[in-house]
Amino acid sequence: MNPRISSHFDGGAITVQDTSRTDDLQVALRPDSHADIRQWFYFRLQGAAGRTARIRITNAGEATYADGWPGYAAVASYDRANWFRIPTTYDGRELVIEHTPLRDSIYYAYFEPYSWERHLDLLGRADASPLARVGDLGATVEGRDLNVVTVGTPGEGRKSLWIIARQHPGETMAEWFVEGMLDRLLDGSDPVARGLLARAVLHIVPNMNPDGGVRGNLRTNAAGANLNREWMAPTLERSPEVLHVRAAMQATGVDAFLDVHGDEGLPYVFTDGNERLANYSPRMAALEQGFRAALQFANPDFQMVHGYAADKETKVNLTIASKWVGHTFGGLSLTLEMPFKDNAERPDPLHGWNGARSRRLGGDALTALYAMLPSL
Repeated sequence: MNPRISSHFDGGAITVQDTSRTDDLQVALRPDSHADIRQWFYFRLQGAAGRTARIRITNAGEATYADGWPGYAAVASYDRANWFRIPTTYDGRELVIEHTPLRDSIYYAYFEPYSWERHLDLLGRADASPLARVGDLGATVEGRDLNVVTVGTPGEGRKSLWIIARQHPGETMAEWFVEGMLDRLLDGSDPVARGLLARAVLHIVPNMNPDGGVRGNLRTNAAGANLNREWMAPTLERSPEVLHVRAAMQATGVDAFLDVHGDEGLPYVFTDGNERLANYSPRMAALEQGFRAALQFANPDFQMVHGYAADKETKVNLTIASKWVGHTFGGLSLTLEMPFKDNAERPDPLHGWNGARSRRLGGDALTALYAMLPSL
């Protein structure tokens, strides 16, 4: 019996080309729905236990971020709960995964997935807490729920903090980050969480792009829109997700904002700021620097040396969430990036950067936000 490769499940994505030989399984990256973007993969291999599976992603050189493949290792899991890195090579044209599975069923992915079911479980835990409320912001293109978790009680003098994740649905580390943040926030015995909630309200959107996540897209929603290029003029037809969140932000105001992402190429955890915006002020610069220093102290996986070039064109693009928020509200507004690879400064050969490290960073980001409260 030949091995079988499939991807017809939540978040799955691959095109099967040839599975006649275990030592030469051929697959191809599938484009995002309604967009010519190829990068995310997530598939299941059956029937190869005890044999070395050599899986060739034949069009990896045509990926949207092909410069992300050097130094990259794919992840694998038998139970979709415990993921580990496996030998992966790239020759400029093909990405080759070589692995000898111990069982007849194994999953391979670009990064540790975050399922829609886990997302709903996260909302359920939040809704069960007396500290939080799960609010309905509206519907996505395909009619899925877009929810915000509000933690804390609004009141005079309390700051409004917004955190959003997974505008790019394949950047699943972003929702792992939010899970860690929410779990700490909802711990009534945590002193940092208690201190924050005494002086602030946190509005957290765990998944900005439910349709794209379920479809197995890297960057776009069900209409083919890159949500992080829709913030100047979102529409109900193309980008309702941004339209709804932006309206909620305008209703509450924003004192601090984090937009959480993953970067395909850079093996670091870093933030991107607003230093090229026309309204960039000494106060905004001090807030950015203060948050970065506080986060690095709270979690040394974060660093302040490596990141996007100061002249990168997106730094003045108001269609991007953190730039639109910085322009509209001033204050602290940052894009936070985590790697698809490993953190080069603190490598973990077995797991690379993964969900657990993302969760820990999310929890530690609360310490940084708490440190910044007096300045917001």
